[in-house]
Amino acid sequence: MRLHAALVSATVIVGAFLALAGNGMAASVHDTLTWSGPNTCLACHTDKAFEVHGSVHYQWSGDPTYITNSSLPRQGKAAGAVNAYCVNILGNWKSCSNCHVGLGAQPSSATTQDQLGNIDCLVCHQSQYKRVKVNGVFVPDTANMSITMDQAVRQVHKPQRANCLQCHAKGGGGDGYKRGDLALAHTATRDRSFDVHMATTGANLSCQSCHKTSGHRIAGRGSDLRPTDLDAPVNCSTSVCHPNKATSRGHKTTAVNKHVAKVACQTCHISVYARNASDTAATEATETHRDWRQGHLTPTGQIHPTITLQNNLKPVYRFWNRYSEGYSLGDTTHIDPVTGYYLTSQPVGGINDLASKLYPFKFKTAAQPLATALHRLIALDTSIYFATGNYDAAVKQGLINMGFNSGEPYTTATTAEYQLITHEVRPSSQALTCTQCHGSSAPQMNLKELGYAPKDARQVICSQCHTWNKEWANKDVAVDFYKLHKLHVTEKRYDCAACHGFTRKPAS
Repeated sequence: MRLHAALVSATVIVGAFLALAGNGMAASVHDTLTWSGPNTCLACHTDKAFEVHGSVHYQWSGDPTYITNSSLPRQGKAAGAVNAYCVNILGNWKSCSNCHVGLGAQPSSATTQDQLGNIDCLVCHQSQYKRVKVNGVFVPDTANMSITMDQAVRQVHKPQRANCLQCHAKGGGGDGYKRGDLALAHTATRDRSFDVHMATTGANLSCQSCHKTSGHRIAGRGSDLRPTDLDAPVNCSTSVCHPNKATSRGHKTTAVNKHVAKVACQTCHISVYARNASDTAATEATETHRDWRQGHLTPTGQIHPTITLQNNLKPVYRFWNRYSEGYSLGDTTHIDPVTGYYLTSQPVGGINDLASKLYPFKFKTAAQPLATALHRLIALDTSIYFATGNYDAAVKQGLINMGFNSGEPYTTATTAEYQLITHEVRPSSQALTCTQCHGSSAPQMNLKELGYAPKDARQVICSQCHTWNKEWANKDVAVDFYKLHKLHVTEKRYDCAACHGFTRKPAS
């Protein structure tokens, strides 16, 4: 507490001086800075260091506000979260921390001088900054930088897409591997069809345009993210972006407007993900499966599991109310009856949940170890695996890391997770059309599997209002869905529950 008070006091004094001097004085202080290590920033921005220290970006854990099966008061990468990629960071902080905003030390809740000095401000505030790990500590990689470190601190800026994407595009081990809707191509692509929001020929938005920030906490979470950093919704329909589009009068046609209450914007506007940008040499393919039993040598000398990469994928569709279920280390496993796999993350919601909307998801699987007697997924030690490729040794060390006996019997199970697709929005002219989703031969999605099937046989449903005609029963004729739907819903204004197992959500 004494350290906190002293640091805050010093910050207040410096801040007051700069405020009195005016913005010009503040700029001149940066203009004459000389790099002297992380304390270069800390000397004047201790209050900001406290903010970063408490954020999810630094702690890699936080309040699991929207996790319904939370068994831990805090969850996240550093607090038990398990996924279908590298499983968990347990046993391999050295490698996993390559995308941490620290300089190498593991985060601690204690706001000590060492912890504050571990924050790497330039990772987010200097797009030309590069770093390399030496003996477990990140140091400037000036050999691969186009500017000097003095220039780096003199030319600091708000985070740019390049800063965010150096980690968020390469999660899971490679460019585009993890999320499927974020790749390094987003940094400066000119291809509007790849992403109309981030293309330089499109809206050219910064990440902060949608992910609002406050006190170094950032809004927005995918369905598989455990902690909530800033509890503020990311909304497409604002006074700045697409006003009124989320209302029943926001689109040009009545048919589209009727979908707004139950269908998320992303569902119609991201029909295909993991697309290749037209102006990059690299592929923006995403990982769809990972098998730890089969390793291969990479150009870096590490051994990585065998992965399957794919492009141009149709999303999987699920109802989501912003809440999720997530598997944590130590939880008892169970097989999901819908997929037949052990789920590490899934969206919560349903067709009759008024808070739910239909969203697009990436569905990803993996072959990873499961302790058969303990009924727990094993966080295999990836430091051993990457160095040797020995699956059995990595699993046994993983059991030890988790506090179990290395001799515990295990098998390899198939895990899976859903991940929200929300980037790679296409131009409006490429949005889904009615026939892509509706009709027996619609190619985009199966609405019956999502709960839109009739609640009973045709005779039972029709007999609620009509006298059943035997000739109808003998005629196996195709029903004109649009004509029938218009008659009963638009003209007679029957509620959906008359024919289906759900009711209509009122429009806003």
